[in-house]
Amino acid sequence: MRSYPRNSSEAAARIVALVVIADGYVCRSEFDAWNQLDGPRELGLASDGMPRIVQSLCEDLLLDAYAGGSMMACVDDGTLASLMAEVDDPALQRKVLRLAIAAARADRHLADGEALVLAAARRYWGIGDEAQAGSLVAADPPSA
Repeated sequence: MRSYPRNSSEAAARIVALVVIADGYVCRSEFDAWNQLDGPRELGLASDGMPRIVQSLCEDLLLDAYAGGSMMACVDDGTLASLMAEVDDPALQRKVLRLAIAAARADRHLADGEALVLAAARRYWGIGDEAQAGSLVAADPPSA
């Protein structure tokens, strides 16, 4: 899997992208939530950068998943640790987690893969607990 510079917009956006694809499909509502929260500006990404990040992540995961048949099957604890280590700035971690939770909440269903990535972010970054992450995702999204 490619690496990005530590605390770069690409490294941060890739974690949000991992949540977006973790349930096996990408929902328009997830991108809508990303844009509603002004994700590109929040992370310093070009306005059209998230689709590129999602595509690059999928390409990397597909290369690793060729033998296993599932992109998320190759996302083990070591891979999660490596991805999370690329974002070590606490303020950026909180932004990424907020955007990732919004993406996970967008379709009003928390898939196992999404919960796994959110829990890993909280665990590796020392932000809150897993029960709190679940309650944030289960809550109704804010009114527009």
